[in-house]
Amino acid sequence: MPDEALLAAARDGRLSDSSALIAQVDRMLDDPKSSRFVKDFAGQAFRIYELRSTTPDPGLYPEYEDRLGQAMAWETQLFFGELIASNLGAGALIDADFTFLNRRLADHYGVPDVVGMQMRKVDLPAGSPRGGLLTQAAVHKITANGTATSPIPRGNFVLTNLLGRPAPPPPAEVGALEPDTRGTTTIREQLDAHRSSPVCANCHRVIDPPGFAMESFDPIGGFRTNYRVPGEAMDFDGFIVPGPFTDGARVDASGVTPGGDSFADINEYKRLLIDTELDAVAGHLASQLLIFATGAEIAFADRAAVDGIVNAGRTEGHPVRTMIQRIVGSDLFKTR
Repeated sequence: MPDEALLAAARDGRLSDSSALIAQVDRMLDDPKSSRFVKDFAGQAFRIYELRSTTPDPGLYPEYEDRLGQAMAWETQLFFGELIASNLGAGALIDADFTFLNRRLADHYGVPDVVGMQMRKVDLPAGSPRGGLLTQAAVHKITANGTATSPIPRGNFVLTNLLGRPAPPPPAEVGALEPDTRGTTTIREQLDAHRSSPVCANCHRVIDPPGFAMESFDPIGGFRTNYRVPGEAMDFDGFIVPGPFTDGARVDASGVTPGGDSFADINEYKRLLIDTELDAVAGHLASQLLIFATGAEIAFADRAAVDGIVNAGRTEGHPVRTMIQRIVGSDLFKTR
């Protein structure tokens, strides 16, 4: 809610001065109460509010527990808050050399020397597969069903929540793909057959590449080289219990973008996004911030204003705090 300092500035007419308006924006972003904005925006724009909608299979992912899930949500919230606080570029959503961890999440990621349960900013070690939104465990969990992963929901997350270009829904006559938890066929093999239909091929050439790039992460965000599959059931005097999980087929995180660029893994895919899609990421972020700020969807007539914000930030690398300042100073914000 507006505090007394903001109300006083409004009563005095100072908010019509652009420099005074930006000063108020900075003051409020620096206030600890801005954490509510960060949490709500990340919850909606990056779907973090869906984190608890699935429960990982305890036989396949026994390491998952509530403290780990809580740290996953905190990581994404604190990461986005840092983009604002330090005025980092929107490209950090694609790749970054830091994240926020506590001991529990650092152990999950294989990052050494993080002690205690307090979340803190951590520089990622050389060679780490982490960095950016698409390598955060919260995103991996909300785009998996708790047992298996599929490139389709993960690819749709990239298209919808990062690039702002959601794929159309599948035709009604096209059946859903069911992940093979026994590991007899890979999801890539199933998708190859699925794409043999001309009805499916055009959409899947766009959806599948980002989803394949994220296949190196399991349903709880652990990095993997092989899929986990259930072990053979064990019989104890008629009492049947599942056996320990075992390694299944090897993960293949390679793909080809719709533009014809090949990548071998998530790191190469992120580099391609930085090179070719940075403006799209910035444009979608600006649109989502405007929607959050005004409560109104972006209409066709609003696109020029969004493009102006993106164009203004291009040479600077689309710094996020500056983007928020420009949004508040825009006619779209002032007139809605």
